[in-house]
Amino acid sequence: MKHFLVLLCTFILSAQAISDEVLKLEIAGYKVDRVRALFDGKVDIDGVEANFHQAGIGDLNTELFVGGQKYDVTEVGLHPYILAVANDGFDDYQLLPIFPIRVFRHKSIFIRTDRGITGPQDLKGKTIATAGFSSTSLTWIRGILEDEYGVKPSDINWVLARKDSSAEAAGKVSKNESIVPEGLKVEYGPEGLSESDLLAEGIVDAVFHAAEPQAYIDGHPKIARLFPDSITVEQAYFAKTGIFPIMHAVAIRKTLLEKHPALAAKIFEAYSLSKQEDFKAMDLGWAFNSLPWYPQVLEETRRTMGRDFWPYGIDRNKKALETLLNYSYKQKLSDKKLSINDLFGVYQNLEENSEEN
Repeated sequence: MKHFLVLLCTFILSAQAISDEVLKLEIAGYKVDRVRALFDGKVDIDGVEANFHQAGIGDLNTELFVGGQKYDVTEVGLHPYILAVANDGFDDYQLLPIFPIRVFRHKSIFIRTDRGITGPQDLKGKTIATAGFSSTSLTWIRGILEDEYGVKPSDINWVLARKDSSAEAAGKVSKNESIVPEGLKVEYGPEGLSESDLLAEGIVDAVFHAAEPQAYIDGHPKIARLFPDSITVEQAYFAKTGIFPIMHAVAIRKTLLEKHPALAAKIFEAYSLSKQEDFKAMDLGWAFNSLPWYPQVLEETRRTMGRDFWPYGIDRNKKALETLLNYSYKQKLSDKKLSINDLFGVYQNLEENSEEN
């Protein structure tokens, strides 16, 4: 009996040690305001000791799809993930409905002001440069132009820049951001020139780019946005469609989920809590942010999009997700049309506790 009790106590203590074991995870992404509380340790992932890494999205995509997969949890370009699943059968990481970066894309079209371009329809027949043809941002831009203004990808002469003026921040363009479908008029730009250089030197008429081309930042006198009042245009787009375009999501190693089935929900909750910390900080943003009209912009955003204007989960993002999946297939980038279930599977049920859900 004594021997049995010793064995029983040993088993209980061992089981307790296993249950109390802290899981160490390597997590990568941008340290944007919505995840800052996670990076800084103000919000923890239950039962996890996290080591955070900052990296550009192009490099994160490459690491995930063709690199060493050194991160357990990683931010990933949503469309590159779609292409990896649809075209390559990628199955190593599970996508979670966490969206750290999303951007309205009307602001991302830049034109030469000396080419007679006064509206979207004037882009037909023009020569347009881009770095990363199948990136999430470019896929959204092409889809919006076709849906809202009748400008098809086939209406444009495409030039693929060999350099990206935003590479320092975004990382190098990854494989799944470089897919070009057949049937379009496409050529490569000169060696050594970025999309910004092509626009500044007048080699192209316009640029589609996730970030402002360097020449625009530098104040080139003949470069402007296609939509000068892009805020108003984007607000009208949201009012019409209800879509806030999603750029990035979060993926987790599937072998981890097999060993720790509850981990996905814990990570989702932590990212959601971190976002709520950012929302709380916005209420005092006028004191800490250098933008002079910060309070008014925040108030206008809440009036237009609601107080939780950056939702995670599937329910409030279903239309945006289905729209991007449709764009990917319609633009002949993905070999087959995926569904939301193909991306998120059983993790479609992860939803935030929000007064607006």
